[in-house]
Amino acid sequence: MKREDTSPISAEQAAMLERIDPARMLERCCTWSAINSGTGNLDGLARQAALLAECFAQLPGEVRLEEPAPVSAIDAAGREVALERGQHLVLSVRPEAQRRVLLTGHMDTVFPADHPFQSIRELEPGVLNGPGLADMKGGIAVIAEALMAFESSPLASMLGYDVMINADEEVGSQSSAPLIERLAAGKLAALTYEPATMPDGTMAGARGGSGNYSVTFTGRSAHAGRNPQDGRNAIVAASDLVLRLKAMQRDELPINPAKIEGGSANNVVPDHAVLRFNIRPRSPEIAAEFEARLPKLLAEIAAQHEVETHLHGGISRPPKPIDRQAARLFALVDDSSRALGLVAARRDTGGVCDGNNIAACGVPVVDTMGVRGGSIHSPEEYLIVESLAERARLSALVLHRLASGDLDGADLDPSEDR
Repeated sequence: MKREDTSPISAEQAAMLERIDPARMLERCCTWSAINSGTGNLDGLARQAALLAECFAQLPGEVRLEEPAPVSAIDAAGREVALERGQHLVLSVRPEAQRRVLLTGHMDTVFPADHPFQSIRELEPGVLNGPGLADMKGGIAVIAEALMAFESSPLASMLGYDVMINADEEVGSQSSAPLIERLAAGKLAALTYEPATMPDGTMAGARGGSGNYSVTFTGRSAHAGRNPQDGRNAIVAASDLVLRLKAMQRDELPINPAKIEGGSANNVVPDHAVLRFNIRPRSPEIAAEFEARLPKLLAEIAAQHEVETHLHGGISRPPKPIDRQAARLFALVDDSSRALGLVAARRDTGGVCDGNNIAACGVPVVDTMGVRGGSIHSPEEYLIVESLAERARLSALVLHRLASGDLDGADLDPSEDR
């Protein structure tokens, strides 16, 4: 935003914000952090989902658990195998409202059930280290507290919302992607509660996309000494693809060949290999260009090396540019942040989240509305405790302004210049 003045907080908004209870939020996120809910820990996810359902049942509306959509992966032998995922929690409030928004978070963490990082400790006064505290059980506590405060406002009846807490965000949200798309349909805006990108509260702006692929190569085995000419080397074919992929890489399209599996004894021409790689396209156009080029590239590899190829995967997180709609939502959030004395800034990032999926549905989204902290996805993950209340107040104020119709107001400058 170009302007530095802010919209003042009204008496009604101030009364709503007074209802934020920091102690309740801290107790919730610490209780939730004590439950291991790694993406593959279905028992832990079920326990977490039950506590979340109990928490969100305090709000009006219907709480339900949605079954995960079927997902699969390619194993080291090249076989497609089904993956088990946890249920996703959804709260729907005032589905008949003219203005409706979507709030999303995730209950899964990157720490499996046998990971040594399982407990909370204080690093210094006001800073806690614990699994999922920042990413994003603290963020879920922010959602619940902000909504409870918002429901105390006379304007609450003017805004409907869906809350979705999925169980597979940390592995790409494949089993919840159809649910996200369905819930995003027709929404005025969306807020996602990933932690802030910087400890000062700076939010994520534009995001690149992400695609994960597995290519299976089937060649022909032969004796490496007696008749190697009769073999068709799957490892060589996979390696050739690696080099060609890296040759396609540019600033707008990072490509990371991550793993080749397969091979056999040293005296056998290998007839099997699986290559796994990731791409990070910076724009929808770059993503579409790569997706169109890949089948042709695989056909060239198959013909040159006389092998068969099978492709699994694709773009799971479309790129998320900041369009005019998103810029206007950011303007509202920035204005609200300044009104509360918080940092109002954003920076583009190569990381991805459910905000990518929501933006691809044509819905403006701010996807780092969660707590301040850092070192996520590591045993050094930490939460800045005071940010729980800060971010709950911010969310409640943003929801109140959305209910007031401020997103449609001409007083907010939608310019992307910063």
